[in-house]
Amino acid sequence: SAVLRAAGAAHCLVEGDLMDQVHPAPPDDPDRSAITERNLAAIWANYAALGQRRLIYTNTVSVLEGAMFHRVLGADVRIVPALLTADDATARARLTGREIGSQAQAHIRRSAHMARHLDRHAPPETVRVATDGRTVVDIAREVVAATGW
Repeated sequence: SAVLRAAGAAHCLVEGDLMDQVHPAPPDDPDRSAITERNLAAIWANYAALGQRRLIYTNTVSVLEGAMFHRVLGADVRIVPALLTADDATARARLTGREIGSQAQAHIRRSAHMARHLDRHAPPETVRVATDGRTVVDIAREVVAATGW
């Protein structure tokens, strides 16, 4: 978003991790996917009413959710799924630096599992961006370049 702002490119940003933060999960939506879609639809409606046409949606598994984005944003929307990657050592170092409580090992295990899952199941058009040893700005520029924005 900062790279786009600096270039004067209109866009909006949604942090997908916040779209399903309800406990307990709704009984009819145990994986919270329906509430995620409803919340995204509500937020997108507000941004679209302001004339926004570019959405940055951050969430690790969002590359697997193309159908949801088409339902919310429209069938003719152009989606550029981007998957930020890191080797296991980099991921472990980042997670242990961020999670200093009792959940560090659980996060490390889940991260390794999800990395393998996403590597196998991400759609073929997914842009994979290596993050090991790179700056945030450098990574962001590569993602923006992939979108053509």
